Amino acid sequence: GSSRFLQGVAEDTIILTGLPQDRVTVVRNPVITPRLLRLAREPVAHPWFTDQGPPIILGAGRLTRQKDFPTLLRAFAAVRRERPARLMILGAGKQQAALQAQATHLGIADTLTLPGFTDNPYAYMAKAAVFALSSLWEGSPNVLTEALALGTPVVATDCPSGPREILQEGRFGPLVPVGDAAALSQAIVQMLDNPPDPDVLRAAVHEYDLDYSVNGYLRALNLAA
Repeated sequence: GSSRFLQGVAEDTIILTGLPQDRVTVVRNPVITPRLLRLAREPVAHPWFTDQGPPIILGAGRLTRQKDFPTLLRAFAAVRRERPARLMILGAGKQQAALQAQATHLGIADTLTLPGFTDNPYAYMAKAAVFALSSLWEGSPNVLTEALALGTPVVATDCPSGPREILQEGRFGPLVPVGDAAALSQAIVQMLDNPPDPDVLRAAVHEYDLDYSVNGYLRALNLAA
């Protein structure tokens, strides 16, 4: 069903426009496209994906304060105390040197890689064991929808706004308090030890499929067949 966030937007629209409730429809962003699925199938050159080594936890985004990758590094250090794993963060930004220094301090430099920006994160996402979002805030993060669409388990901070909606109150991936490295590490271990059925994850975001969204617009315009 519609999230509290989107339901709130719909209710505000009703109040501001005076439209009757049955004239207001929520249609999801068409995030899941044939292009996304095609790119996800492309090979990845990084050796971690071909060496049959420990599972890869993936983060992605600009290396800035908003993404709070320092908390993800602390969480990963706690994961490493429990089991073998590796952390890859895709993206570029001014925090790169600080993150490398933090990794050295935490003793995880040999199991962290920051390969920089890539124009095809989906190929990495599809092959990762877990996708982790550690942000302080977001604007309905498409990366969570994309990861679920590719059948990749996700964990996320319960930040404003979007993760709670996309993960349906935590039903399709653990939600943890913002900045809580211990809770984030526990959620990552949970997903590594007991990954959900990929088909269940894909089905969770079917409303973000291009065809579904297009039909939603057509229904809203009374143009659907």
